[in-house]
Amino acid sequence: MPDDLKRPPQRADVGADDGEMTLRVEIDGEIVAARAGETLLDVARRRGVVVPTLCHDDRLAPTGACRMCLIESSDSRRLVPACRHPVADGLVVNTDSARIGRHRRALLALYAADQPDVVVTGSELDIWMRRYGIADGVAKLENAREGRPDDDNAFIRFQPERCILCARCTRYCDEVEAVAAIGVGFRGPQTTIVTAENRGLMDTSCELCGGCIDTCPTGALVEKKAEHRQMELSSLPTVRTTCGYCGVGCQMDLTIDKDAGTIVRVASPPPGTTTNDGNLCVKGRFATGFVGHPDRLTTPLVRDKATGELVPTDWDTALDRAYNSLRGVAARHGANALAFISSSRATNEENYLVQKLARAAFGTNNCHQCSAT
Repeated sequence: MPDDLKRPPQRADVGADDGEMTLRVEIDGEIVAARAGETLLDVARRRGVVVPTLCHDDRLAPTGACRMCLIESSDSRRLVPACRHPVADGLVVNTDSARIGRHRRALLALYAADQPDVVVTGSELDIWMRRYGIADGVAKLENAREGRPDDDNAFIRFQPERCILCARCTRYCDEVEAVAAIGVGFRGPQTTIVTAENRGLMDTSCELCGGCIDTCPTGALVEKKAEHRQMELSSLPTVRTTCGYCGVGCQMDLTIDKDAGTIVRVASPPPGTTTNDGNLCVKGRFATGFVGHPDRLTTPLVRDKATGELVPTDWDTALDRAYNSLRGVAARHGANALAFISSSRATNEENYLVQKLARAAFGTNNCHQCSAT
């Protein structure tokens, strides 16, 4: 199977709490051990069986809304949602039959009919459409869902014509962020993602964390600054790095344009793979303008003794000047005349070295860190 059709690594804590695998389930002809409380999706994924989903996020309570994960189970004459169906001892499960294939192709064709002419390249919907041979050329339905075109928040745009009402965004906002700034509103073909009184996100409880963008399987929610490049995001290189805004150490994936030397988008790694569990705050996700800002210092500066102006220099000269100046103050006024302040944007290791420099090299306990204020 091509790499882009494989699911991202799943959370290690998905499913029931650790316990004895006392149940036996037959999945696609293989006997598999399972724990009480697990779902068929949990067991299938642990065995490396690919079951397609669109509404499932391992951080969220399963809802079975998208119907993509329907499979055959011996305890039901109908197809059952793998994400919600609990395991039971002796179940016989089939995840890939002709009947299931017909269902998935028909369902994806309906989703494609409710999308614009071109599905967002690299989205989960696009991946599964290609997996099951559903082309973009299916007859289209007229979109009846309303958006918020007057929403003037700086970061997040909702494209209602791409929404499949999986409700991952609203459930993430409620269950993970505990904010509930967005919800599902109206009925029938007008059902859409709404805010209270259809207000802009800045006038709601939204924290602009952007988690709704990451969890959206269709690209209906998109970062405004990357909107014009949405179709090419999946083809651009991605670099894993550590957020520099505080000492938590959240990991983030930067989509970059090497030719332009710019950051196109910031995304969080898949849930369960890093310490931040797929989450980022508003600063980590959106506040990257400083990286290429013209006012950013790119070379050391020292003050010219004659003019008092800051002039560029090399690192050896700058470090010698700083060391000699600090030693001079200590010699004239004592070590306690010195104070060292470190930054919450530095790593824990770098902050440790600052206090070690203060205490071991200059003999003062006057050291502070800005996040302590």
